Amino acid sequence: MRHAPITDFSLRYPSLAGKQPRPFGRGAAQLELCGRKPAVASIMKAIVPLIGLSSALALTHAVAWERVLLDTYTAPQNWEITSQDLGLKSTKPFSVRMRTLHGGRQEGVCIVDIDTGAMKISVVATRGMNVLEAVAGNVRIGWNSPVSEVVNPAFIELNGRGGLGWLEGFNEMVTRCGYEWVGHPGILLTLHGLAANIPASKVVLSIDEEPPYAIRLKGELKEQAFKLVNFVIATELSTEAGAQQFTLHDTLTNNGDYPKEYEALYHSNFGPPLLDPGARFSAPVQQVSPFNDKAAADMGDWQTYREPTRDYDETVYNVVPYGDENGETLTVLHNAAGDLGISLGYNIQQLPVFSLWKNTDTLGQGYVTGLEPGTSFAYNRSYQRALNRVPTIAAKEKRQFDITYTLLADKAAVDKALQQVQSIQHERPTEVRKTPLVDLPKH
Repeated sequence: MRHAPITDFSLRYPSLAGKQPRPFGRGAAQLELCGRKPAVASIMKAIVPLIGLSSALALTHAVAWERVLLDTYTAPQNWEITSQDLGLKSTKPFSVRMRTLHGGRQEGVCIVDIDTGAMKISVVATRGMNVLEAVAGNVRIGWNSPVSEVVNPAFIELNGRGGLGWLEGFNEMVTRCGYEWVGHPGILLTLHGLAANIPASKVVLSIDEEPPYAIRLKGELKEQAFKLVNFVIATELSTEAGAQQFTLHDTLTNNGDYPKEYEALYHSNFGPPLLDPGARFSAPVQQVSPFNDKAAADMGDWQTYREPTRDYDETVYNVVPYGDENGETLTVLHNAAGDLGISLGYNIQQLPVFSLWKNTDTLGQGYVTGLEPGTSFAYNRSYQRALNRVPTIAAKEKRQFDITYTLLADKAAVDKALQQVQSIQHERPTEVRKTPLVDLPKH
């Protein structure tokens, strides 16, 4: 169960029983711990008459510790906190570390590493709260991009390269695309929107005081332009001690006074060891179609992957997935041996379509596939309107997007996930279209 932190009361106190978060690096400052059980109990006694018993009981399950890591008045610092520092008796000790990169085009980039004790998840606060990678033992979940630095958006010109400047920073495991638009560049629109290159305005870390010791990293992205858009995206990555999975909970709010078109796509990217020759994609599929004529030529092999192939470049497939009775669906990528993979679980009422990007070019060029749940396909917005894939959000309205990423660490886990896919498909038919949904210009 997820519980809200006690933000209204700001339970912040100096060190308790000598427990301090551990700074690291030169000049790192000591930071305050939030109050834990004794402080919570004393404040609870004072506020129960004010808020009522039911609300008070809910607060007793709030986070043991909360820290603003970055906001208008809080600069990021090299810093670390552990479960031991907090006095939490987790069977899997965990930690959270904040660090700042230097040199080259990554100067000033802020990364938060969440180590659950079974998986380390790295989040780039400076780049849309994107997930750089997740590492579990000797398995790295992500990909090897030719972009070797975590590039600060300040050094990226999105309008450059004919609207493809976005690619100059593209190397993350999960890249948020949107939210005003996604897709290929066109007149006044750059590739995949602005979100991936918006630094978080605020970053807050919270940790539950009771098992399973939920860890939540929240961020705030502002996509705003005078007369054009006033979007705020509240991002959250949640996981637990000992977990080999994490969930993104994002809330898009239209703070403007007028309805506004929006699009969202979660560009989730995987290379070796999950991707190898013979690797396979699986999902409960209602409809699949090629993105363009090149993809149509490979339609027979759309779910499988070839070896790194010079000049292959990329193919993309448009997928409309089935969901269960509640709209929940699952997509799976696994290696050729079927003993290692990744699953993405989400709801098709939030993200109704899916793009499968297969970039099986050379290793140096980028041998990678993208599993991309979205409100829209990867076409330019001008084409998506005719497909009814550009939704509208009313003034002050909110939209929620939730995706769970789970490492499938062995054959049993892969087989179980594939069984879930088949259960959702439930013998329903798959429409395989041989031609693209859009008549794109020929080059």
